[in-house]
Amino acid sequence: MFPFTLNESQTDWQTGPYEGVELKILRKDEATGRVTVLRKFHAGTTVPAHIHPAANETAYVLSGEWEESGTVYTTGTLFYAPKGEAHGPHVARTEVVSLTMFDGPLTVKSVD
Repeated sequence: MFPFTLNESQTDWQTGPYEGVELKILRKDEATGRVTVLRKFHAGTTVPAHIHPAANETAYVLSGEWEESGTVYTTGTLFYAPKGEAHGPHVARTEVVSLTMFDGPLTVKSVD
């Protein structure tokens, strides 16, 4: 048996760091800040270019169509952004749900 289990229905959607983005925190390690989340991007949402200064990000698209730099990605796509590396803007062409892991604290810094 796993020492920790959670069904996503046991947690509620929370407002994300950008308008049109919601998060479900599935697991957070209080000691390291490591977090696993479901992210929902409402159709038409654009997330501007940004970095995560304290964590590497790995995201797997569970559903929807995501556009980045003119390329459309769909269900089954894996993204990886190393800590401190700029990525985005991202555009949700439809509602997009991803399973995303940050290996440190979830912080966001805009890229101007």
